[in-house]
Amino acid sequence: MPADAEEILVHADRGQAQDPAGRPVGAGQRHGIDLAGLQIKSGKTFHWAGEYEVNMDNRRTLRTELGVFETVDLKYESVNTHVRDILYQVKEGKRLVFVHGGSAEANALGEGLGTPPKMITSPSGYTSRYTDRKTLEIFLMAVNGKVNSLLTEQLHMLGVNAFGLSGLDGKLMQATRKDSIQSVENGKRKIIRDDYTGKIETVNHELLHMLLNAGYLPVIAPVAVSEKGEALNVDADRAAAMVASALKAEILLLLTAVPGLMKNFPDESTLIRQLPQSQLAAASDAAQGRMKKKVLGAEEALKGGVSRVIIVDGRIQYPISDALSDNGKVIQ
Repeated sequence: MPADAEEILVHADRGQAQDPAGRPVGAGQRHGIDLAGLQIKSGKTFHWAGEYEVNMDNRRTLRTELGVFETVDLKYESVNTHVRDILYQVKEGKRLVFVHGGSAEANALGEGLGTPPKMITSPSGYTSRYTDRKTLEIFLMAVNGKVNSLLTEQLHMLGVNAFGLSGLDGKLMQATRKDSIQSVENGKRKIIRDDYTGKIETVNHELLHMLLNAGYLPVIAPVAVSEKGEALNVDADRAAAMVASALKAEILLLLTAVPGLMKNFPDESTLIRQLPQSQLAAASDAAQGRMKKKVLGAEEALKGGVSRVIIVDGRIQYPISDALSDNGKVIQ
């Protein structure tokens, strides 16, 4: 027996197993199951009572008792805090749609496959990923394949009925692919003709309403479909804005890796906490890097009928709850 192994003594009458110190040992430990982090709360557990019809697929709920699950503060060490934050909002009865990105995963996979990411800047100053066909396939593997699946998995682990999909599925997001785009390199304009990116024109809101009404939480990867049926890489912030507009959402939350929009980046003392829609153009001029796309997405959402856009620091533990508690940076 290895030196660090724990000896278990079992009584011949098959009673409670004990360790050498006489302490009781549960079934999980007896069978080598790691129960580290298991939370135990005394009280009654979940109970459901109902009636089934002759067709067992049809049933009627008579009574549901959540028991300890109604008040227990669950902790999930393997689930990121953004996903836990979504759970809290769902428990409060909010209907959510989650649009995610995945640039970091796409970058890492591209590096590993010998195709490092290449960023291009448009004449108007917006930065985006150069997406030729090979890069598109890497993006699909990373964002559709890994990020979307793992986020959906983590939501399921919390009991949230998540539905992972991309804009390709059911033509959820249809976009226009340009024959050519322009980039600026070393002060010179360059024409690019093999880029698989697009601008979203329509969102299948009927599909989203069908999922929401059926009790699902849509988890959407930022990939759209062209008029020819091609997959297109689209900006996640602008995709979220289009989805919010199509649903006439009350609030659009845009998570970022900085405290928010600043007048003089990176001076956090110039953080803008409230911004009227009339000042968005000036704010866009002041924005740097990815923040320019977020401001553009905010403008598109407000024009599309969304009441408020909140830009919130995604690095904090519970950014969604924080934003909805009036701690986000509001544009309206």
